[in-house]
Amino acid sequence: MLEIYNPYAIAAISALGGFLFGTDISSVSAFLDVDSYLIYFNHPNDTTQGGITAAMPAGAFVGALIAGPVSNRLGRKKSIVLSTVCWAIGCILSCAAQNVPMLVVGRLIKGICVGWTSGQVPVYLAEQSPRAIRGRLVGTQQIAITIGILVMFYVSYGCSFIKGNTSFRLAWGLQLVPGALLGLLLPLCPESCRWLASRGRMQEAEQVIAKIHNLPLDSAEVQLQMDEIREALRIEKESAEIGYSDLFKKKLLSRTIAGMACQLWSQLCGVNVMMYYVVYVFQMAGLTGNTNLISSSIQYVINFGMTIPALIWVDKWGRRPTLLVGSALMAAFLFATAGLLANYGHYVPSVEGNENVRWSVSGPPSKAVIACSYLFVASFAITWGPVSWIYVSEIFPRPVRAQGSGLATATNWIMNFALSFFVPPAFKNIQWKTYLVFGVFCVASFVQVFFTFHETKGRSLEDISTLFETSITPFSKKATLYPSPNGSSHHDDLKEHITASE
Repeated sequence: MLEIYNPYAIAAISALGGFLFGTDISSVSAFLDVDSYLIYFNHPNDTTQGGITAAMPAGAFVGALIAGPVSNRLGRKKSIVLSTVCWAIGCILSCAAQNVPMLVVGRLIKGICVGWTSGQVPVYLAEQSPRAIRGRLVGTQQIAITIGILVMFYVSYGCSFIKGNTSFRLAWGLQLVPGALLGLLLPLCPESCRWLASRGRMQEAEQVIAKIHNLPLDSAEVQLQMDEIREALRIEKESAEIGYSDLFKKKLLSRTIAGMACQLWSQLCGVNVMMYYVVYVFQMAGLTGNTNLISSSIQYVINFGMTIPALIWVDKWGRRPTLLVGSALMAAFLFATAGLLANYGHYVPSVEGNENVRWSVSGPPSKAVIACSYLFVASFAITWGPVSWIYVSEIFPRPVRAQGSGLATATNWIMNFALSFFVPPAFKNIQWKTYLVFGVFCVASFVQVFFTFHETKGRSLEDISTLFETSITPFSKKATLYPSPNGSSHHDDLKEHITASE
């Protein structure tokens, strides 16, 4: 049987989970202004459309919480494969939807898979990846999301020219394909070496590490990683069984807050205003019909293109600087958009019959609004987009890595769900002030990252876990220590810092 050990191939296959997420983001947004969709579903108002959109993140919230315990029990790989069953069922229901409730149920079941994979794929990749390229490989989750958004938007755009309800049914039915590929290809990849070790399967874990690094079993790097894993497991065995409630106890609280906040801010920065409701944004700027859809697709291209340099250099830039720069840039573009709309826009009863859009701007200021939207997406794509997934997958210790990542991802999805409902009424009732709200959130994210997020670049997962147990502040000189060029660990040094701080 074919077995895949190339780390980049493993990342590419695993990231199909992110691709599913991406396809579901744009599977509805492309049809928001299409007659066949509007007529068949009886011109959904802001509340109904919010419910249709929010069904996916609601399911994802449930999926993210379920995934952790299942992943610990069955293994990372089997858990992810199991989630594709939900995807298949959800796709069939969405494709065959006869009314809004059936569509909502289909999207909710698909959401369970999306929440499941979005939490566990980064964990699986973080546990498998060589530390020097861990950020790059875990970040493939984000680039897969951007590709999924882009591909599905253009598929939906093409299908929108088909007459009748076949247009959206065909687009939603095609979503079955990537889910099937994930379910068929992932079994060819190895199980997580750290999960294998936690089950006492040390020889298998050692072989996986050696094959992924393409090194002999007795090489220094393989033995170093095995020693770190054994030491971490020894410490774990001295502790009681850990569950979700333990994430909020003193020893784990700082990283639980960091993980949840990282996913919280990735939503509250306002990116889904652009992703789910970009058609509304550009209607405000005076674009309608095909011009609106094509202009909307440009931001998806930007989202994909700007994620690539992040993956190439994130292991050089570091996590903290990338997040700080991203927060500052996004805040600037959101405040600029609010200023342009406030000073040059005006109230209207509706735009092209869409009563959810009640603010309009025209002329050169409208072009500036579109430019700010594109620059905002570029800022997110190269910073918070990939790093929010990378960071959460790194900071939790092995016994609660699946649960911690699941809880953080659930935070992402509950905010995603809330914002899906919030944005249409916000555009309708507070218009341009919506951008001020998200701009303030970006400023708040900058403050929290600066004061509470430790740098994880270049450290082993075991070292990162130890770092969070010290009294070292994220912005102190001690926090900038990295593993030496020969790849050795500072695990012992960090333990000394813990002892000194007690």
